[in-house]
Amino acid sequence: MAHAAVLVAVVRALDMPAPAGHVLLAYLLASGAGVLLPTPGGLGSPDAALVLTLSATGVPGSTALSAVFGYRLLTAWLPLFPGLLVLVVLARRSVL
Repeated sequence: MAHAAVLVAVVRALDMPAPAGHVLLAYLLASGAGVLLPTPGGLGSPDAALVLTLSATGVPGSTALSAVFGYRLLTAWLPLFPGLLVLVVLARRSVL
């Protein structure tokens, strides 16, 4: 539900015309489609399915793609920085 909430927040930030219920349904369908084509790290097929399902709800394709990029930035890439910071601190303290 946290990932779906992030997607709804990104959609709201981009002023998309899709209601939150449609976005949640699109996320659920895209997640189900992503299970059918497993990829390392869950990248690729779920993202394409999410763009497709958001487009099916009436969102323009370029805006749907922007929403998926924002969603991935917040859920996959942004959390790497605190982990990297902890790794550097632990390496400097010779804990690792």
